[in-house]
Formats: sequence, structure tokens, C-alpha cells
Amino acid sequence: MDKIPFHFPYLCGTELATIREAIENFEAGGKDHLFSRRCEEWLEDFCRADRVLLTSSCTHALELVSILCNIGPGDEVILPSFTFVSTANAFALRGARLCFVDIDPKTMNIDPACVEAAINPRTKAIVVIHYGGVSCDLAALKEIADRHKIFLVEDAAHGIDAGFNDSHLGTYGHLGTFSFHRTKNINCREGGALLVNDPELSDRASIIRDKGTNRDEFAKGKVAHYEWVDLGSNFMMNELSAAFLWSQLLKTTEVTQKLVNHWDAYYRDLKQLEEELKIELVRIPAYARHNAHLFFIKCRDHKERSDLTEFLKERKIEAFFHYIPLHRAPAGRQYGYFAGTDRFTVEESERLLRLPLYFELSDGQRERVVQALYEFYQPPVKSEKPLAHNSPDSLLLPV
Repeated sequence: MDKIPFHFPYLCGTELATIREAIENFEAGGKDHLFSRRCEEWLEDFCRADRVLLTSSCTHALELVSILCNIGPGDEVILPSFTFVSTANAFALRGARLCFVDIDPKTMNIDPACVEAAINPRTKAIVVIHYGGVSCDLAALKEIADRHKIFLVEDAAHGIDAGFNDSHLGTYGHLGTFSFHRTKNINCREGGALLVNDPELSDRASIIRDKGTNRDEFAKGKVAHYEWVDLGSNFMMNELSAAFLWSQLLKTTEVTQKLVNHWDAYYRDLKQLEEELKIELVRIPAYARHNAHLFFIKCRDHKERSDLTEFLKERKIEAFFHYIPLHRAPAGRQYGYFAGTDRFTVEESERLLRLPLYFELSDGQRERVVQALYEFYQPPVKSEKPLAHNSPDSLLLPV
């Protein structure tokens, strides 16, 4: 029996050809940043974004955001504790105190009510993630941010080709970021992008990305020479990575559709286990158009999740939990605090288990995963305690 890996990086097959084209462009003395510009223009058109700047990683895009928002000592940034460490690091590096808040257990996204309660005179920004490519309630969060005159930043690392109502993720807040890490739906092995949705921030974002210089203005003939004009770093994506990314961006819709097909099949095939109160499935809000970045179930408790993980491993199926809440980590305690009561963050994270989902996953492999889950839960386990947060009226299957 072959092993079913948890993830396998997507390759479309034309990456080498575009990399070769980039090298030939170098040799011919062609345009600088040829593929970077192509990718940025494509993303601006596809996402209907005002400005997109490729970066060397999503982590670096967030660090760029922190400089752009003038984050510094004495400021506080509100964010979920259930997130990747880069979301926090970018702002802690600038001296900000991190204010972690609770999540909505149905989606694992930040709870706007908890954000509202955590705002104080030191709050400079709200930073949200869209877990698994499922949008958080951006309308509620934007209203809060605008009312308090603070930044709303979307860490849309999971969010390429996902949306909030008619908007693409990453384009609703003042600033947004994408990840093109090898674990993402569309990748260049390591890369990211900054989406600038506030025109007043656009020029400075370009300066910060290019080591704090006005080199972009020089390239456009606006100044006679370029010089150091602001804080910055080298956050630019290299041209070979951009060429790799270009080949994949053209396949975005195809990739999303195949992943959504797998996601829908998982949801349909595992619904019986949820109805029997053995697992819990995610809820997709009416405002969210997800991209099937990942598929997870929730077990009844931490021990059951550990037992199920080992059960799947014995059957050569990889499945993993996800983020360990940052406020429980040593650095989280040093650089931040949890505002309010942690009702759901730790408890729900300890129940969550991600199943294999990637472009090359076959229907047969997915069905084998489903069959293994039914084998684990049949015969029924002794405890039939009902799952929390399992309100049927909150269910909306993806279309």
C-alpha cells in the first residue's frame, strides 16, 4: 500500500521553460524584472487590486507592512493567537506589543467582537488571517478599523483566488499579503506579495521594498539619481522565482477548481460522521468564497485526535494538527498578552486535524482517507457527547 502524503507541492510543468526564458532575457540584456512585472500586473488584474508588489516571502511582506504602518514601541497590534508565527514576528520586530484575541470556533478565524473589546488608545492595527482560505468577517472588521482610525491588514497567506463577497482576499483591508510558499495552492517554492489598497501608501511601499531607496522613481525617469530616502530592506522577489511563479499563476483557476472538487467530496463523504456526532466540519459563511487551501476535521478532544493521527499513520496516511496558539509560546508571553477570555483558541486548536489535500491527490487516495476515518469511528466510540458549536443553521455548503 502506497503512502498518502499530507501535501505535495504543485507543479504545472512549464516552470523550467519560463525560467529558461528569464535566463535568456538576462543574457540578451533585456528588461529588468520582466517576470516580476508580469506577475504583478497579472495579480492586479486577477484580484482587481490597486497595486501588487512581489516580495521574497509573505513573512517579508508582513515586515514591509509593519514599516509602512509606522509600527513602533508603545503601539499595540491586535491579531489571532491561532496563526503562523510570521503574523506576530513582523510587528514584534518593530517593538509593538501583541494583543492576541479569541476566534470564532466555526471557522477558526478572528472574532470581530473580541477585536472590538480589545481596542485601546495604543492600538495601531488589526491583523487578520483567513484560515484555510475561508474569509473572516471583513465588513465587521473594516467598520471597526475605520471607526477607530487604525489599519486593517489581511494576512491572506492562504488566500489566493478566495474571496469575501465580491472582493478577493487581500484587497479589502488597507494592506494585504499573499504567500507563494511551496505549501500553498500556487507557489514558487518561496515567495510572497504585498497588496496595497490605500493609494496614499503605494509609493512608500515601493521605496521600503527596495532598501529604502527611490530607485523605482529613477527607473521611471522621475529623478536624476536614486538615493536612500526611508527605512527599508531588500524585500524583492528574485527574477527566477518570479519566472517560476508566472507559469503557475496562469493555472490558478484550474488549480482552485480541482482542490474545491476534492474539498466538496471530503465534506459530502464525511457528513455522516458529523451527523453521528463523531467529528465536526468547518462552516463556510455566506460571505466567503473559499479556495480549498486545506481541509480539516475536529475530533472530540485532544486524545482522540492523537489516537486518530496514529491510526491513520499505521495505514500510511499523513494527517497533521496545525498552529499551536502563539500566546502559549515563550515568545508569545514575552512580546504579547491575551485580551479577554480564551474560550476557543486552545480548545479548538487541540481538536483540529488536517487531512491530505493537494492538486495531485487522486480520487482513490481521497476515498482511502475517508474509508480510514470510518474504520476508526466504527464501531462507535463509547462517549457520544455532543460536539459544541455544531448548529445546523450555520451550515452553508460551498458552491
